Amino acid sequence: MNDSYTKDRRKLTERLIEARESVPLTQRQVAATGIISQSELSKLEGGKRKVDFLVLVRLAKLYKKDISFFKP
Repeated sequence: MNDSYTKDRRKLTERLIEARESVPLTQRQVAATGIISQSELSKLEGGKRKVDFLVLVRLAKLYKKDISFFKP
């Protein structure tokens, strides 16, 4: 993978964590909403799973962030 993609992906994972913690919610609390499981959220935040756009939209709403917040 190219360096730019890796940096953008890292930035996205940082923003996901920042947004979740700003609400504040734990991964377990996010999972309780039914948007995504705790293990999948952990993989997302750890950069081990790609972010599905619809999941990102739902997380943005839950975290009270505009979708543009997550743009690198």
